[in-house]
Amino acid sequence: MGVLFVCLGNICRSPTAQGVFEHLLAEQGLTDRIHVDSAGTHAYHVGKPPDDRARKAAMNRGIDLSGQRARRLEPGDLQRFHYVLAMDRENLANIRALMKSTPMGQLGLMMEHARAWSEKEVPDPYYGGTNGFERVLDMVEDASRGLLEQIRREHGF
Repeated sequence: MGVLFVCLGNICRSPTAQGVFEHLLAEQGLTDRIHVDSAGTHAYHVGKPPDDRARKAAMNRGIDLSGQRARRLEPGDLQRFHYVLAMDRENLANIRALMKSTPMGQLGLMMEHARAWSEKEVPDPYYGGTNGFERVLDMVEDASRGLLEQIRREHGF
């Protein structure tokens, strides 16, 4: 079982989602059953760690992003992951344009799994202030709980 989170450069939103989801899996004792990763649709930051502001905001909540490094989405990712979740519609369109074959599982927006948010896109906090990173964390935490509930229902975890 695998979950891949995707944004533009893989230094703000998708690594935050990866860290939040890994943290949730650890709390639930599921880290050995679900593989989690993140990627960007563009290669702007390949090999770089997540944005300092994202790392600090996550660390304030006990989530460590420091071990992650940005990478670009590859066509094979769509065959390796059961869930490929974009942070916004633009990146969802970028993923669809990259597809050479049918995805293994669900391809959609991360916020489709949210319960407390009506927004369907996770806003890019890169050009804003610290509050944007906190908001991304709030949104992704909620959507991650909804995603895990769906995985439990569909796969019996």
